[in-house]
Amino acid sequence: MIEGKGRCLCGRVTYKFDPEAVLWQGHCHCESCRRACSAPMTTFFGVRDSAWRWSGEPPAVFASSPGVHRFFCDRCGSQMAYRTEQSPGEIHGYSASLDAPEQAEPANHDHADEQLPWLHLADDLPRA
Repeated sequence: MIEGKGRCLCGRVTYKFDPEAVLWQGHCHCESCRRACSAPMTTFFGVRDSAWRWSGEPPAVFASSPGVHRFFCDRCGSQMAYRTEQSPGEIHGYSASLDAPEQAEPANHDHADEQLPWLHLADDLPRA
């Protein structure tokens, strides 16, 4: 089970959530997430909205595309969470921002058709 807390690089933006409210954990390969994180992919976990709260300074918000909001620290730039109208009632936290990211083991790959050709991953997780 995931420990329910995390923070940005500088520690200004923090969050807490009920670990029992984690809905899923997975990798994302879409271009939008790659650009937002400046990384070849990112890993998320989904939590019911009612179980998530910002516990430090509130994050800044960027509407990256229609119906999509990305939450980040406006001091250090760390990506903190993602919300989309396509997944009502939940928020997606970045697994790397968790205090114990090793606990957030992904179960699948989303947008695998957008995976960069030079990224070779040796796992047998389902790909969508």
